[in-house]
Amino acid sequence: MRVFIIVGTRPEAIKMAPVHAALRADAAFEPVLVSTGQHREMLDQVLDWFGMTPDHDLRLMRPGQSLSGVASAAIAGIATLIGTERPDIVLAQGDTTTVLAAAIAAFNAEVPFGHVEAGLRTHDLARPFPEEGFRQMASRVARWHFCPTSHAAEALRAEAVGGELHVVGNTVVDALVATLARVGDPQTPLSRSRMVLITGHRRENLGSNFEAVFSVIARLAAENPDIDFVYPVHLNPKVREPAFEKLTARPNVSLIEPVPYPEMVALMKRAALILTDSGGIQEETPTIGAPTLVLRDSTERPEALSPGHCELVGADPDRIYARATDMLAGVASRRTRQNPFGDGRAAARIADILAGREAAAFSPAVASIRP
Repeated sequence: MRVFIIVGTRPEAIKMAPVHAALRADAAFEPVLVSTGQHREMLDQVLDWFGMTPDHDLRLMRPGQSLSGVASAAIAGIATLIGTERPDIVLAQGDTTTVLAAAIAAFNAEVPFGHVEAGLRTHDLARPFPEEGFRQMASRVARWHFCPTSHAAEALRAEAVGGELHVVGNTVVDALVATLARVGDPQTPLSRSRMVLITGHRRENLGSNFEAVFSVIARLAAENPDIDFVYPVHLNPKVREPAFEKLTARPNVSLIEPVPYPEMVALMKRAALILTDSGGIQEETPTIGAPTLVLRDSTERPEALSPGHCELVGADPDRIYARATDMLAGVASRRTRQNPFGDGRAAARIADILAGREAAAFSPAVASIRP
């Protein structure tokens, strides 16, 4: 079977790398890797790490493109490839413009579409925007819904979607386990014994939310001169400008360029605390074991809020300050946990299901990795 694996962003490449590897190792499949190039530089880093070379690179991005412009170009490009390559299956992951385009192009060509990481919901189209709308639309046309958890599958059952629902775990855990076996200490210079890792990029946090978040990080850094605060700053100017304005003056704050995926994993292993609005990091930290504050008001990953995993704090500076201070004082610590999102075998289950074989049951049991 010829299977299109379509990626466009760094998180998609990370989460589809195990699927690509599983299909390449299986004689039942001929995987064809298609890149839309939605996040060019950061995407290429991940492809290199996992040894993946796109069979087709659409190179769609242009300066100043709107969401609709990216979507229409991606739909047209993928549709043309479907017409010439004639895949038996199209797979895409998550909730980006690339996923929406892959789902629509496959649907229009009457090619079965498989949605990896299906069923995540906030039930609020504005949070996150546009991802919540994109993943809901993709669910309407999917033949296979590869759900990371039973909660995600239940959300799809409540929506009465068509197609097959399969709880397989999240492929990000597959990628993380493979990467942890290969990485050592961070390459980022660290001069203090403890480190706080920061990530932030969500559209709903642009503007006043990031202004508030960066102000409280500056306060925490000033009050904790013995702790390194490391922030690989997203390339979006609307993130970079307030970050550099608020944080440059702090000697223990390192504002660095986006790091390759293995370096991010090494930093997470080292972190005493993580502040993030990332969905993927919410899925990874239960395995890593680092206390994590989520800079969002809601999450489509409620499993992450189990005791000891992650805590929602939004962009409320008082709450961020209070909880971060408690955690840095030792109220929260690393400890062995099970990861509710995966056991490292999600990609193998996807391959078995697509091949019509019986897949092993999902049982989340990945312990934390201590630095």
